[in-house]
Amino acid sequence: MSRWVPALGVIAVWIVVYSFTKGENTLALPGREHTELHQTLTDFNNRLLASRDTNPVMQVTNSISAVLRDVFDWLQRMLARPNLPRPVPEIGWLGVVAIATWIGYAIASWRIALLILVSFLSFGVFGYWQESIDLLIVTGMAVGITIIIGMPLAVLSATSTTANRVITVVLDFMQTMPTFVYLVPVVLFFGIGVGGAVVATLIYAVPPLVRIASFGIREVPATTIEATDSAGQTYGQRLFKVQIPMARKTIIVGLNQTTLAALSMATIASYINGPGLGKPVLNALVANDFGGSFVPGVLIVVMAVMLDRTTTAASERSEKVARGGGGNLRVRRIVLAVSGVVALVAVYLSRLELSLAEFPEYTIGATVSDAADSAMSSFVDLVGGFAGGFKDAISYGFLNPMQSLLAESPWWVSGLGILALAFVFGGLRAFVTTTICLAGVWYLDLWHDAMLTLTMVLVGTVLVMVLALVLGVWMARDRRIDLGIRPLLDAGQTIPPFVYLIPVLALFGPSRFTAIVAGVVYAAPAAIKLVADGVKGVSPTTIEAGRSTGQTTWQEITKVQLPMAKGSLVLATNQGLLYVLSMVVIGGLVGAGALGYDVVLGISRSEEWGKGAAAGLTIVLLGVMLDRITRAAADVRRDDGPGPRRAFNVRLPIGPPK
Repeated sequence: MSRWVPALGVIAVWIVVYSFTKGENTLALPGREHTELHQTLTDFNNRLLASRDTNPVMQVTNSISAVLRDVFDWLQRMLARPNLPRPVPEIGWLGVVAIATWIGYAIASWRIALLILVSFLSFGVFGYWQESIDLLIVTGMAVGITIIIGMPLAVLSATSTTANRVITVVLDFMQTMPTFVYLVPVVLFFGIGVGGAVVATLIYAVPPLVRIASFGIREVPATTIEATDSAGQTYGQRLFKVQIPMARKTIIVGLNQTTLAALSMATIASYINGPGLGKPVLNALVANDFGGSFVPGVLIVVMAVMLDRTTTAASERSEKVARGGGGNLRVRRIVLAVSGVVALVAVYLSRLELSLAEFPEYTIGATVSDAADSAMSSFVDLVGGFAGGFKDAISYGFLNPMQSLLAESPWWVSGLGILALAFVFGGLRAFVTTTICLAGVWYLDLWHDAMLTLTMVLVGTVLVMVLALVLGVWMARDRRIDLGIRPLLDAGQTIPPFVYLIPVLALFGPSRFTAIVAGVVYAAPAAIKLVADGVKGVSPTTIEAGRSTGQTTWQEITKVQLPMAKGSLVLATNQGLLYVLSMVVIGGLVGAGALGYDVVLGISRSEEWGKGAAAGLTIVLLGVMLDRITRAAADVRRDDGPGPRRAFNVRLPIGPPK
């Protein structure tokens, strides 16, 4: 029997009870009111801040933050910012561009070198040279530390079953937590500015490398390991001469994902005064200035594409070299030597000529911003009526009724309804997890705001799955459509989430709907690809059997392909939920309210830190609850549904996945 039948029964009973109890005991907190628990957390924060000079933990975190700030300042003086008594950087813009281009050719190809050259020049031409270099420095520092920390953890996870279980639990928690929530504890221990930005970026960037690298090491064939053991190799020899070299390609893929995750978080860290391109984007978002946010937003995308393509190409080249390929090595060495000399000459010239040290002040950034602002205004005038109608249709027809049911029911009614649905879809395991998470939400005194956030997440996920089903099935059934759409999806997954708010805010204005639409755009690429791959994986013999009975196209899709791929659909729903939750929280910056606003308030106002911390923990509990329900549902469907048995324990990072 379909699980939707008892689920609809639960919802019907819920609606009946709601109609008699609406507005009673919803646990709503008016305005900025906070509870005794929130004040206790705020007092804890104040005590820690007051003991910065005496508390051993705070002394350690202060020292780490100071070291990170000193390293950043040194790199900034070298590459971007004038330094007295020398009024220009140690290496001017020409030298930086030349070195970066040479590195691109050395680790990849001339195409990547050209991409890097164009990307770096665009940073200066559009007037954001220093901000771009600052963002690259923060990202590079975080990635470098991530490799130092993450690779030993990956090796430990790959070679020890017990360690793997412990590390997996920690990584699950880290990846379920939305990005914006990382800022709350980081600000407490590492403060605002460079130190906090690098640490927040580092924490978010570690999980992808550990997961992917450990997977690659574990996948080294057992026969190869046995052969090395029989030859008498030690543990270290086996690791460094066999396992890591054979997992090289997978490890570099992990580095690719870590780099994109670091860039994404470094951009968001601008809210705690992290340096880089995120600052002008944030300032423009607060002022609802589309033109002001457009150019730095585009440059963030350019940087993301540059880093993505560079690490991917480096992975492909390392694989070719390992197999004895890589082209004419003699010619390549000559080109590297000559271009290296050119790069050194460029560095020397950048130290002599002021115009080659500091990027020329005349840029086209302001012109492009004005043109973008004008174009967006025209676009809003053109489609504003349709956009407003769509917003009202979703809000009044779907969002408001669901919000009323979840947030205006007595807290115990909403809790029982959610528990019943968790049991229907995920069984006992999901029921237990949901019970613990809801108890935590109730304890943290933000039940009403949690229900508001949950409403936005569910509405956004429904919209994501509508897009995923339509486009995913279309891609699976038509190879030409797949070839046309998939590059767009890849590009969409490369863009940091912060950037999605820019055009959506300009179109819909500051509101909860803006956060929902931005979440849909951010989550749709991953969900669409999962659905497309799942439908495409249905056995051709099964499809042919259905066609032989005279099934129509609609029957084939609804009776064969979607039921056979329902495990992939549940996994797509899982990822859609978590991605939308991540984006809805960031939407607190643009009027989404609820828990996202509480987190923003806690970061920006020290007297509200306790409420912000409680909101962050509440978001984590919601994320864990939704993740476990959908993953349990996938396992249940795998066990009792038709179609091939598959494992659905894949965890994609909340960030810029690929």
